[in-house]
Amino acid sequence: MRRFRKTLAVLAFFVFICAPQAHCEDVKKPNVAGGFYPADADKLKSMVDEFILKASPEAVEGEIFALISPHAGYGFSGAVAAFGFKLIKGKPYKTVIVIAGAHYHNFSGVAIYPQGTFRTPLGDLEIDKDFAQKLLNKDPEVFSRPSVFGGQEHMIEVQLPFLQRTLKGFRIVPVIMGDCALNTCKKFAGLLKEAIGARKDVLVVVSTDMYHGYDYDEADGVDRLTLNHLKNMDAEGLYYALRESQAQLCGGFSAVSAIVLAKELGHNKLVVLKHTNSAYVTGNLNKGSWTVGYSSCVIDQEKEKGMLNTEQRKRLLELARKTIEAYLKTGKRLEVKEADPVLNKEMGAFVTLRLRGELKGCIGNIIGRGPMYLAVRDLAIESATRDPRFTPVRLEELKDIEIEISVLSVPETIKDPDKIIMGVHGVIVRRGFNSGIFLPQVATETGWSKDEFMNELCAQKAGLPADAWRDPSTEIQVFTAEVFSENQ
Repeated sequence: MRRFRKTLAVLAFFVFICAPQAHCEDVKKPNVAGGFYPADADKLKSMVDEFILKASPEAVEGEIFALISPHAGYGFSGAVAAFGFKLIKGKPYKTVIVIAGAHYHNFSGVAIYPQGTFRTPLGDLEIDKDFAQKLLNKDPEVFSRPSVFGGQEHMIEVQLPFLQRTLKGFRIVPVIMGDCALNTCKKFAGLLKEAIGARKDVLVVVSTDMYHGYDYDEADGVDRLTLNHLKNMDAEGLYYALRESQAQLCGGFSAVSAIVLAKELGHNKLVVLKHTNSAYVTGNLNKGSWTVGYSSCVIDQEKEKGMLNTEQRKRLLELARKTIEAYLKTGKRLEVKEADPVLNKEMGAFVTLRLRGELKGCIGNIIGRGPMYLAVRDLAIESATRDPRFTPVRLEELKDIEIEISVLSVPETIKDPDKIIMGVHGVIVRRGFNSGIFLPQVATETGWSKDEFMNELCAQKAGLPADAWRDPSTEIQVFTAEVFSENQ
């Protein structure tokens, strides 16, 4: 009997360790609302909004792929966290992967919360179960284990209200990394890379505090070394510095995986936006007081060189304005010549006019017809005087007109609408004699989902049934646009 009981105990242990523990709540209720942040929705909304309003982060030019954000109580680290979230406010991310360490559970590997919703006082956030599934059943060290997200675990939860106040229409993928070998960090980065593919609407948030100890002088030195590894995007150096306790990040393995992933996807620049610690926040600089470091960082990608430089953009905008002015005064087109070889290329373009912020005209060509500078000249006149939706611009209105120019890439036919990236791609639909076009900025300006964007394009612009884009007989083309205006 003793042997039988012992066998049962051993089997139970291995079932607990080895089972995927796939059961999870449909709604994961908050662990620390009312502790780390207000449980009242209005108070929480006001607190987060005020943090973001007051944050003054350094501007970054590249595409932000990842944030490194602290996770202490909002009174300690909320103002620091706001630096990163302010820079992503309003961006068209659709999947946000929140990666954290484990405070209350000892395990090895990477735990995924696979489906359902995470609740905060500001509402429920749906888990991107399709994305999460792409990470599971690929490697034994990456598994579903919802239990490690319970109790007082807060590293993921405290990031969510900031996301809810800065982004719209997104889903989350909650991840907690336990003890991991460097190779595990790299393998998990590889799984993330495969799941992301060519998507540009995925954001990674690494939830981590820095130094933990009783000496704020030591805190500065340790955090300085840690930040150097981060700024250098040195994943291996950071990993071994964490193992040897030279660097400190309680979500350290998450940061290692995020750096490996970012570099694989071409995001190779990390900017430290803000760094401080609890001693400076509270003013308690007494030796022997518990001190925790906080930093807000972004990982971005240097912007690729556009089709036009600053001077070329300026010249086209000036040409458009002078052309409209001359035509309204004389009825004649401005005679101009440009020697710049770039401005003489044949490229598609649109000229958009706004009167006191309201659309006043927008006409363009998808395919280049003659030199670009002459196309812009002619389109400026067309937009000002021949857009059938609006009365022609009057000379006295010109001073209140803002001119925007979009220079277009060559359209590319696609078979799968899932390849359309909102806010990046302009889209053309065509079936028979019916066609319509939306520029990329339409998605950003309207806040439409992809379904709404495509339905409106078919019905409003092309005169087709709203769901025509789902019909294989409808041709879909995508293009990118370099957009610039006088107010930039």
